[in-house]
Amino acid sequence: MSKSSRSKAVLAVLLGLACTAAFADGGDATYKAKCATCHGATGTPAPAMAKMMGIKPVSDPDIQKLTVDQIIAAIKTGKGKMKPIAGLTDPQIKDVATYYHSLK
Repeated sequence: MSKSSRSKAVLAVLLGLACTAAFADGGDATYKAKCATCHGATGTPAPAMAKMMGIKPVSDPDIQKLTVDQIIAAIKTGKGKMKPIAGLTDPQIKDVATYYHSLK
């Protein structure tokens, strides 16, 4: 195998790994970084946080009724004591909303 072919093969593997890492998140890493502090790692906030901020667990029927679009709106504009979440792109917001919606 020539040096050029080897370099191309290595580049292809690295590019493939980078793309896989970029799309593998599915919102869970963003959720853990931006949301879990208040909403809990699994969608169940700590009792003190739930009481102080009025956060319902993801298992609450009112939360289960929310659509992904309603969750997106809450992330973008805030809801109740929750302020809008800054620094996220629209695709990240959709991914994290979809992830949160999938929690039971």
